[in-house]
Amino acid sequence: MNRTTFIELLEKRDFKTLKNTLEIMNAVDIALLLSNLEDKERAFAFRLIPKDKAADVFSNMSNPIQSYLVKIFTEKELRELLDNLYMDDTVDLLEELPANLVTRILHTVSSDKRDLINQLLKFPENSAGSIMTTEYVSLKKTMTIKETMKHIKEVGIHKETIYTCYVLENRRLIGIVSAKDLMTLDDNTFIQDIMETEIISVGTHTDQEETARLFSKYDLLALPVVDLDNRMVGIITVDDAMDVMADEATEDISIMGAVNPSEKTYFETSVFSHAKNRFLWLLILMLSSTITGTIITQYENAFAAIPLLVSFIPMLMDTGGNCGSQSSTLIIRGLALDEIRFKDIFRVIFKEFRVALLVSLGLALANGLRIFIMYKDLKLAVVIGLSLICTVILSKIIGCILPLFAKKINLDPAIMAAPLITTLVDTCSIIIYFTIATHIFQL
Repeated sequence: MNRTTFIELLEKRDFKTLKNTLEIMNAVDIALLLSNLEDKERAFAFRLIPKDKAADVFSNMSNPIQSYLVKIFTEKELRELLDNLYMDDTVDLLEELPANLVTRILHTVSSDKRDLINQLLKFPENSAGSIMTTEYVSLKKTMTIKETMKHIKEVGIHKETIYTCYVLENRRLIGIVSAKDLMTLDDNTFIQDIMETEIISVGTHTDQEETARLFSKYDLLALPVVDLDNRMVGIITVDDAMDVMADEATEDISIMGAVNPSEKTYFETSVFSHAKNRFLWLLILMLSSTITGTIITQYENAFAAIPLLVSFIPMLMDTGGNCGSQSSTLIIRGLALDEIRFKDIFRVIFKEFRVALLVSLGLALANGLRIFIMYKDLKLAVVIGLSLICTVILSKIIGCILPLFAKKINLDPAIMAAPLITTLVDTCSIIIYFTIATHIFQL
């Protein structure tokens, strides 16, 4: 159903068709439909969604829409929603809502749930504890598969996932059991005989990006979160890990483009916020580029003797910047996927040096021939060729080293991406170019 069809049915007051359609639609598609409606239409449509699906739809909406709905809900509607909303989604909601709405929600939920919410809110931002849910299936090792299946049927409806169950002893995690094993093995088999004891887990303070990386590395559906005493405190499911990956990728892309990252979408972000997020980096890069201008003025005599030298400056600077950006992009990707570590720095430098040597020789040969054919000047062709070789090699080495050092000192490697590296390489390429030119032309 699209927005036009929905409005037509609403105007006809065909509520039965609307309700039946929303009942069979996917929760994600309903959230997308509601995001395209006006506030009053959206509120009306949400109340037509079946109660068992409303929480899923709500968790897939943007924060501004969630805030609006919470504001207009009655106490009964809010309580029903929160009862069906998973704990991690509730915490995510509270982190984005204004203080008055947070207070209202905390007053609405039960005291037990309020204690859990407060506990989750205390974990550091971007930690495993801040994105976990406490709704998981716990088992005892002495249970049989028959007893386990009965237990899952009783409690599973209220849990985030039942595909992986966790075996606890005095709250300590001692094993995990998959739903596949429970459904395929004999009913009288004991859990302790089939549980997996080699467990991959994370601590409550583990960085969420590192946590998400484990999902990709081990193809997990859920990951247990434990405290320092190996006591089970929650789980992180694959859908939350995917959200983290998307957020981290968005942040890295923004930083690589010299823009301060924003959690809001492009259209939700105001013009002033867009300008503020871009201005600081542009100012820094603009001021740093004045270094290049200062260096160029030191070679006025070279310009006066051979004015043609000036025309090759943009080509050299652009080539150096592009080469540095290529290297930094590949290294940043390798760091993000844990393919490259700081201890590999010399291997990386040696590899990038060999790549740069091949690339620069090809570029130098192509440009040298072009310049010799156009200007019939062998010295000029040699100057440009040598400058290209030195610039490409230096820029690729700079491009691979800076992200590695950033990672080493716990900075985001994306900070050392295209704009910053380009500015640094521009300065170096000018120094290389005029140093070679003044020696060959004896200026």
